[in-house]
Formats: sequence, C-alpha cells, structure tokens
Amino acid sequence: MRRKILFPVLLLCFYLGTALAAPNVLTSYDLFKIRTVSEAVFSPDGRYIAYTVNVPRPFSDPPGADYRQLYVLNLRTGESRVYLGGKTAVYSLGWSPDSQMITFRGKLGGGEKTQVYAMYVDGGAPFPLTHCKMGVLSYAISPDGKWLAFAAAPDYREKRKKLIEKGFNAEIYQEEAGNRMLMLQDLATGRVRRLTSEGSVFDFVWSPDSKTLAAAVAPRNTTDASYMFKRIRLVDVATGKVSKLVENPGKLGRMAWSPDGRYLAFVAGVDGHDPVAGSLFVVDVKNPLPFAKLRNYTKGFHGSATWVAWRDSRTLLFSADEGVNTTLSAQKLNAAARKILLEPGRVVFSRFSVSRGMVTFAGNTRLHPNELFTFGLKKRRLIRRTHLNPWLAEKRFGRQETISYRTRDGLTIQGVLIYPVDYREDRRYPLIIAVHGGPESCVKDGWQTSYSRWGQVAAGRGYFVFMPNYRGSSGRGVAFSKMDQSDLVGKEFEDVLDGMEYLNTLGLVDLRRVGIGGGSYGGYFSAWAATRYSKFFKAAVVFVGISDQVPKLYESDIPWEMYLVHWLKWPQDDPALFYSRSPVKYAKNSTTATLILHGKADPRVNPSQSLELYNALKIHGKAPVRLVYYPGEGHGNRRNPARLDFSLRTLEWFDYYLQSNKPKDKMPPKYLNYKLDE
Repeated sequence: MRRKILFPVLLLCFYLGTALAAPNVLTSYDLFKIRTVSEAVFSPDGRYIAYTVNVPRPFSDPPGADYRQLYVLNLRTGESRVYLGGKTAVYSLGWSPDSQMITFRGKLGGGEKTQVYAMYVDGGAPFPLTHCKMGVLSYAISPDGKWLAFAAAPDYREKRKKLIEKGFNAEIYQEEAGNRMLMLQDLATGRVRRLTSEGSVFDFVWSPDSKTLAAAVAPRNTTDASYMFKRIRLVDVATGKVSKLVENPGKLGRMAWSPDGRYLAFVAGVDGHDPVAGSLFVVDVKNPLPFAKLRNYTKGFHGSATWVAWRDSRTLLFSADEGVNTTLSAQKLNAAARKILLEPGRVVFSRFSVSRGMVTFAGNTRLHPNELFTFGLKKRRLIRRTHLNPWLAEKRFGRQETISYRTRDGLTIQGVLIYPVDYREDRRYPLIIAVHGGPESCVKDGWQTSYSRWGQVAAGRGYFVFMPNYRGSSGRGVAFSKMDQSDLVGKEFEDVLDGMEYLNTLGLVDLRRVGIGGGSYGGYFSAWAATRYSKFFKAAVVFVGISDQVPKLYESDIPWEMYLVHWLKWPQDDPALFYSRSPVKYAKNSTTATLILHGKADPRVNPSQSLELYNALKIHGKAPVRLVYYPGEGHGNRRNPARLDFSLRTLEWFDYYLQSNKPKDKMPPKYLNYKLDE
C-alpha cells in the first residue's frame, strides 16, 4: 500500500519540478540586468564608432525608462570607452564632418527640453549646440559643417502654463502640438531661422553640397500622418523654397543621397495600400520621374528592405528582412540583380552605418541580445565588438530553430520555435504561442527574450515557445504582407492553428495545454483565441489588444492607416464584417482563462477595448478573467516596474493554468511578491 502511494507522489514531485524553472536558466529578474547596444554610427573618417548602451534602470531609482549611455570605439586600438555614463539618456547619435565631435540629443543638466549636444572625441564635457525653447525632435549637421538643421514643434500648452496651474487645463485633442518645423542654425553665429512654414517635417537628409535638404513632409503632426502621408520634398537652404521631388503614394522609410548628389534612394511602400515601407527606389534628383515610372529595385523580392545607404555613387547598400533572417546586399544602379554580402542566419539587425568600406550596426543572435558589430565589405569579415553580458554564457538556454509548415490552403509559413530547457523526446510539453504585433512586422531568428517576449524565460520554465510569421507579416514581400487585407483574423489566424497542429504531428506539444499571448495586434489574436477559438486554448494573455473592431478604428490615433492598409473600408461600409471580426461577439464561447493588460494612456488601442473585453468575458464567459491597468503607460510599458510586473504576472498566469494542478476556476493572487533585491 505504501509503495502504491509513494509512486504517484514521486511522479507528482517530478512533474511539478519540471513545471517550475530549471536551475541556472534565464528569469524575469535577469531581464533587468541585460545591457544592449541601441545605436551605432561611424565617424566620417572611419576611425571611430559612437554607440549607445541601454542600461536597465535599477528598481532602487525612481520609476522611469532605462538609461542610455554613450560609448566610443577606437578601431585602431580596439578600445571602447564610456564618454557619458551614469543616469543619463542620449539619442540620435551623429558626428561633425571633420570627425572631431560626437553629437546627440538629450536632456542634460536638468533641462526640461531636449537639445542637441556635442562632445570632442579627444575628451571633455558635453556642451549644447542648440538652445531651442521648443526642444529638438531630430537634427542633422550639414556636410560642410556650417549648418545644423533640426525639427521642432510648438507646444501650445506652454503659453497656457499659468492657467493650467490654476486648473484651466482643458486639452484640445491633436491640436496641442503644432507642426514640426524645419529650422536652420548657423553653427558659427548660433543664429536660427525657420525653413518651412507648411506641413510637418518628420525626417530629412542633407545633400552632399549642403545646399538642399530632402525632407519627409506630412500635412499634419499626427501619428497617422507620419505613417501614411509623408511625401518627399526638397528644401532649398538659401531660400527655404519647398518643391516636390516624388509623390510617393504610401508609407515612406529611410532616405539617402548618393555621394555625388545626383540620386536619392528611399525605402517606401509600392502603393497607398502597402502595409510595409519595404521596397527600394532611386530617383534622379535633377530629372525626377513620376513614382509610377521609378524602378522598384526589390520588385518580386521575397523580403522587406529596412535601411539604405550608399557605398559609392553607383552602388547602394540595403538591409532586408528575409523570412526570419536579415541580409545586407549591394545593388549597382541599373544592374539586373543585387549581390548578397552578409548572408542570412549570421546576425539580426535593421539599420546600419557605413564608412570607408565597413558597416557597423547593433545586432543580435539566438544566444545574445544586441551587441556592436562591424562588417568589412571587401573581405566580408563579421566582427563582434562588444560583450556586454558575459554572465549570459553561464545560463542554460533552450534550443532555438526556424520552422516552416504548410497551411490548409497550401501556403508556406515560417516561424521561430524555442524548445524547453532540458527537453526530452519522450515527453510532450505545454506550448505558449507568442504572436507578434503589427501585423506588418516579423519575428527574426535572433534574440527573442524581453519583458514582453517570453522566449528563453518561458523555455526555462518548461514551455515550447512558438512565434509564427503568419500571412500579413513583413519579410516575405508585398503580396504576402497584403494577404490579410479585409480578412483580419481570418486565414491569418488559421496559420496559427495550422502551426499548432504541425507541432503536434511532430510529437512535441500537448494540445491540452496551450496558451497564447501578444501585444497590440498580437493581443487581438490572443483575444480572438480566447473567444472565437476558445476550445483550443487553456490560457490567454491579451496586452493592449483589440476586442471590438467597430469602435476601435475611430478610437485610435491611426484610423487612416487601419483603413488604407488593413481594412480597405470604413466600419459603416460593412458593420457586420467589422463586428464579425470582434472578439467580444464570441465572449459566450469562452472557456479560456484570460489575463488582460493595458496601459491607461494608450493612444493606439484605447483602454476601453480591454474594459469591453473584460466585461463581456466576466458576464458571458465561463472561465476566469482579470484586467490589469498600468497607469501612465501607453501602447507598451516603458517603465521598468510595469515591465517586471508584466513579465512576472503573465508567466504566473500561464504556469497556473498550463502547468499546475490548482483549481482552474480560481486565479493566481492579485498582487505579486516582487523580489527586488535579486
């Protein structure tokens, strides 16, 4: 009798032991020790690389975002040195044309407004280049070193500051900030003049002769306008005259002048309904053709261009997402095809800086987050220049691999799969499906662990983590990214279900213990899973997600983007369709334990979307539901206390419903026991 009792007890102990985190694996607390490279920019002479290191803010400090410190790598000596450390944050790195000064944006010395600062590469304290009362949103120094162009926008609340202090604090939606003006400062005298008077300037690049700025100008200073209505204009520096260069019809990304000033390369959407600014174009500045007649250098390309620069006046360099990988390619003007320089699978990155035959970027792999890399264009030697987190080598990671599978309608879908640490072939494991947002983005086969991506932390707790690039994702070409238009959570969600079944046929996962989670569009998928397809999912985590498509479009700060590149119609054109793709419609179906989390200051997905889902599930659903608001947070958590809470709370939710033997009609404790001394 004793042996009959003992065996089940031992079996239970083994099960619970494997359900909890294995020893020496990555934890939620470890995420707040990870340092990463954020920006990397070559000096014009190719001798130095300025880069920033993201340093997590300790929980002993007041709540806030991470710090971002300034470093410089001397390529001759191989030595990196911190130029600006401590509790500071710098952005938008640049160099003076003579390579003597590093420039950046920041708030130093307790200033209320962001300004442009400089530091000599030979040493010394930072000093301000601008003293703009409005603050500086972006900047660039002219190639001749005489001018500093910057964008600034008036804040009309400043004029009402005393009234606001007395309680007269009415807010005029989308009218508190004026248009982003392009300003020009003489670096010798400090005199500033305004270059543009109409429209809102979101990006700009100097011509090599310092006489012209190519600017991305939208009609208004709104997020929607910045997404959908930026058009390329030329600004004459001497007169301020603004002229049309290209009437690109949709999304606009990076722009870059050729060294001889004849051409402007840019990354953009192919039309007004393209979800991704991922195609590469070149326009002759002196003899511009209409957009429709420009050559698309990535036409038919099964990927998405992400960044462009020039190697010389006849050769373009561009990075691209290709499936789950990143590449760097060279494209000769008018040549039939590109030449891949940095092959898929070596490192993941997005933007890069080039100087004297070498590029630099912040890149990551399966085993480490962003570090500083250089890549020689001639010998094609890839060198990792920093090792910011040597302690990660002591951690045990789950195996990570790329998978591809066929869907029910014959499409090939790619994704990234992380195995549980200590995976055994004779067992099936619980599964967490982590769905990326957008949907115009993609999961890469690199570092996939952060506060909002469970990755290796979940693998250390005994989960498979599956991250699919469903149809509608970027990285597979224009046609693929358009496949979900007017069919939100239709076939694109079936891609997720087919991925689950594929993992089941491989004998890897236990389909009785499947959880799903994600943020934004990934939160929408998770809410859809918890309602319309509840029978497949035991637990769901809905972060800043959509629950009711009828009001959502008009509640967001991007209604035009939703209309032009996702729905192709307005809610009143087909209200039945919009409601049929709304998770709240199917709340009565829900048997999925659902955790809903939302920033109370979210401008993208109104927090009311989460309240609506919560009430629908609370009233009509048949499983536990909890709603957590994060005060002061927007479309994603910025401050570390909210980030830690998210990581701990969501994993606890998955553990409770997918791993433990606790009653499924109960919930984990409302408040977490933070171990902030760890």
